[in-house]
Amino acid sequence: MDEKIYMFMETVDERFRSFVSEINEYLTGNGCKSDIKLQKSGYVVSYVLNGGKRTLATFVSRKTGMKLRIYPEHIGEYESFLDTLPEKVKKEIKKASVCKRLINSDDCNPKCVMGYTFSLDGERYQKCRYMAFQPTLSEENNPYIRQFLENELRTSK
Repeated sequence: MDEKIYMFMETVDERFRSFVSEINEYLTGNGCKSDIKLQKSGYVVSYVLNGGKRTLATFVSRKTGMKLRIYPEHIGEYESFLDTLPEKVKKEIKKASVCKRLINSDDCNPKCVMGYTFSLDGERYQKCRYMAFQPTLSEENNPYIRQFLENELRTSK
């Protein structure tokens, strides 16, 4: 690991350091390249698939805690998994911003990558890719975060 990952790890809540380290090892061990940048709000650590073509996940720091933003390009292949998520995570997904571009392609920046259409608890959603799936690290959420990443890696191969 390079020096930046150690500096990032120092900013992670002690309770979640082993989980963040486990996710880092899992993703880099499965062909993801990590990209670590220091921003105003703290470190942002992205994991990129396929030689830099697609970001799979990004650790972001928020006032409410560390989150892992997941970009599930293949969500349609395992969307029933969403129904197993903890209620708090489902609530966050449901209240995330709608993808304006999916609803009307003229309503958003044409360079913006479209969001996701998926079902959750029997209801259809069209959510922004940057807001939809960003669970906060917690004892309850972490196993689901890992499963989410495993599902996406499995279906993207």
